[in-house]
Amino acid sequence: MRILGLSFCRHDRSAALLEDGNIVAAIEDAKLSRSDVQGLPEAAIEFCLARNGTGWHELDAIAFATRPLQSWARRSWAVGRMACFSPKTTAYYEANELGLLAADLSSLRLLGHQVRNSSCELLHLDHHLCHAACAFYCSPFDRALILTTDGNGDGRAGLIAIGEGTRIRVLKTIPAPHSLAWVYSQITELLNFLSHKEEHKTQWLSLEGEPVFKRVFRNMFRNPRGLVPQLDYSFVEYGPTGRFVLSSKLFRETGLPENRTDISDDQRRALASSVQQSCTEIVLDILHYYRKQHGINQICLAGGLFQNVLLVSEIEKQLGLNQVFVPPAPGNAGCALGAALLLWHHIHGQPRRDTGPGNYWGPAYSQHEIKDILDNYKSRYSIPNTSERKNDATLQLLHAGKVVGWFQGPAEFGPRALGNRSLLASPWAAYVKENLNEYIKHREWFRPFAISVPEEDCPRYFEFSQLCRSMNSLGWVRANADSIPGNFCLPGGRIRLHVVQRSSNLNFWNLLKRFGERAPAPMLLNTSFNLAGEPLVTRPRDALRSYFCSGIDALVIGNFVLSKARLPQKSLIASTA
Repeated sequence: MRILGLSFCRHDRSAALLEDGNIVAAIEDAKLSRSDVQGLPEAAIEFCLARNGTGWHELDAIAFATRPLQSWARRSWAVGRMACFSPKTTAYYEANELGLLAADLSSLRLLGHQVRNSSCELLHLDHHLCHAACAFYCSPFDRALILTTDGNGDGRAGLIAIGEGTRIRVLKTIPAPHSLAWVYSQITELLNFLSHKEEHKTQWLSLEGEPVFKRVFRNMFRNPRGLVPQLDYSFVEYGPTGRFVLSSKLFRETGLPENRTDISDDQRRALASSVQQSCTEIVLDILHYYRKQHGINQICLAGGLFQNVLLVSEIEKQLGLNQVFVPPAPGNAGCALGAALLLWHHIHGQPRRDTGPGNYWGPAYSQHEIKDILDNYKSRYSIPNTSERKNDATLQLLHAGKVVGWFQGPAEFGPRALGNRSLLASPWAAYVKENLNEYIKHREWFRPFAISVPEEDCPRYFEFSQLCRSMNSLGWVRANADSIPGNFCLPGGRIRLHVVQRSSNLNFWNLLKRFGERAPAPMLLNTSFNLAGEPLVTRPRDALRSYFCSGIDALVIGNFVLSKARLPQKSLIASTA
């Protein structure tokens, strides 16, 4: 049975293909189209079908991670409750929502036209159930408490459920206005970052401040009748564009200036720390209560809020390592995979199976395809005649302090670079953080880089959980780990850690082990292969453009090595184009 799962929310559109319960392909549309616009994820759909040689009429079902009519009705009802306070902006909001609904229904109609006259089943599934399915069915747990939360998925902010075997039983839903993730995004915007895109910047900035405004946020979500957060409407008002924004009460309670340009750097750090700490405490309160009530130790988390690795790390610290699971793509992109899995397991009752090592379900390219593109770009490259020689050339660059673009195998699904679309560098190289921040990534100084380490070597240096395989949590540096470069450590002895399994990425694992033969430890700095504001590179053309338009020193793409400085020839054959 072939199931195509689709997520076409307001952002992070994606597609995933299952065949008899096996994940064949999954990719975010923005990685292929290089833009994040509304509508069907056409590029992602095209890849998923081509990956398996599947035509539209060979699909047995298409599972949509949304119910557009129910979503519109819930949002309109929530807005209607405040209509008397601002009728003009309410009317604007309702008209805009009708336009978005019409666009969604039009996209669904076009998709239905593709599978007309076939037996393909079209199903609309609840957005947060798809989040829950992605988390639970990808987890190693047979029974787990599930919590999902995001800004607004199908008119809801989240749900609490129990997963047992192949079934998911919903305990409670959280209405859309009462969203921790929405407030987090509002604070992100207040800090002059982009909401729905740069919440990770708020997360890392929070490490630099003190949570002096935490009481304000706790009061904002205080619920006298239970633990589930309930937003105090006095903190919310309509903005000039007809959308909800934080009201002036927040500024009165915190003493902050309403003009965001007047907020000082210290106040920005305190604001980020306060919203981070309050969200963490509220989520932990919910998990402690339901965990105890239902006698469940294992936890599955999904939704945009749980892309926050500081939050997940603190949950693990409180509830126990390897007792918490977050899927590789916890945000909206993961809903495509969740929709397909929900249909296969929950609705059809099919048994669960291991999703396999890693989440490398994106496009891969043959050496001939890569060579054609390199030749078309008139690029000069060297061709090592074995994988060992390719690694030798890469290691020479890394030991020389160079930043190397590493483009190998199929692309990762999810927001993290896990060793196939990565920028690599030696953690011991001089000025490596400055070079990456200033000349390549063009990003803020307070954002940390990850350290990739083979799984077998990790216990010597770190305490960690399995979530570090997908970089969805943090590790803790052991007290006797003297070889760890201190400038990569975070407050509290934490570190951004990527644990590399031999079974999931042999190529990258080998490179790390070889690097450790001459370095103080088998560790490489790993950050995403992309330029500022862009998705991860996915195709060879994307990698070449990023390489030539930035300060990246070298690019290892398939079996081809490109360098902006002359490479030593002892590890390369003479063939050069």
